[in-house]
Amino acid sequence: MTLDDAPTPSPAAPEIDGPWVRPSAAEPAEPRWGHADGLQIGLHPLRGPRGLLRVYAPYLGHARDRVVNFVAVEPIPAGETRRGYSELEPSELDGVAGKRFWSCDDADQAASGEPLRPDAPARGVVETRDGVARLSVYVGVEPFANGSRVHLRLTFRADAPHEVTIATYAAPSSAPLDSCIVTATMGNYARLRRLELADRVVTPAELWPDLEGAGFAPHARFPLGELRRDANGDVVVDATPDEADPSSATYAAAVAEHWKYTGALARQTWRADDPDPGLQAYVNGRRAYWASTAPIPGGTAYENVELVEPFRQGREFTFAVEPLA
Repeated sequence: MTLDDAPTPSPAAPEIDGPWVRPSAAEPAEPRWGHADGLQIGLHPLRGPRGLLRVYAPYLGHARDRVVNFVAVEPIPAGETRRGYSELEPSELDGVAGKRFWSCDDADQAASGEPLRPDAPARGVVETRDGVARLSVYVGVEPFANGSRVHLRLTFRADAPHEVTIATYAAPSSAPLDSCIVTATMGNYARLRRLELADRVVTPAELWPDLEGAGFAPHARFPLGELRRDANGDVVVDATPDEADPSSATYAAAVAEHWKYTGALARQTWRADDPDPGLQAYVNGRRAYWASTAPIPGGTAYENVELVEPFRQGREFTFAVEPLA
């Protein structure tokens, strides 16, 4: 074996640091942050497509590399309707699908558009504000073909172990934005079929009774007045399964193993304070699992669930995965 043939060292696992999971100071290291006993976020090259945040909920009884959902970044420049797609748009660096994400503890570095090594992740910054310990880390996003140059800040609160807050920013060099959407993209895995609004529950069967084929259903949109508010006045959109035990489903032979749900039931939630009057909730759905024609047990389920709002610098959206009794 020559030196060039030497095996690549396995990345160091994240470390437990009090209530937090943080990347190891050793290199190479896994890019993974969050709650030691709760929700965690990872980046490529952890398992899964590039251009997505990985959402882990091991407290549901999942294996440590089992993703419960992904979050994509989809900015829309001012005056346009077409989104950039962080998962699907080719990288300008290598032509492969999926924009590069990287981590850092500095906002300017995140805004630069210059990717850093994915296997040398930032450890994140721990601080206490308003009496609550927080872990935060910036995520840079490779520039989009539509001129959008955006980045994120992830914040975990010690008193909220099943959630992460995602703030969206535009760099000074970005095209002006109408919105910067962070969308939960894989509701089909948990077979989310109950969208809880202010005064009713909406199902895919009601929204798209005649959906055929293996593509996406068109977005259904719900304006601010139809959305639920919590005691603080925050907008809350919940999506849940309609099955008592999704892990006991019967699957068609064509369904790949990674689509078969394991673990406990959970509620997936987007929440936002101080909503703009133009805020809306969007959902779409599929009858077949992504990149296949394999049918979803029980029929159409929601796939993307998101809040869409006129762009505000530093706007925060909170995503939560709470176990259901």
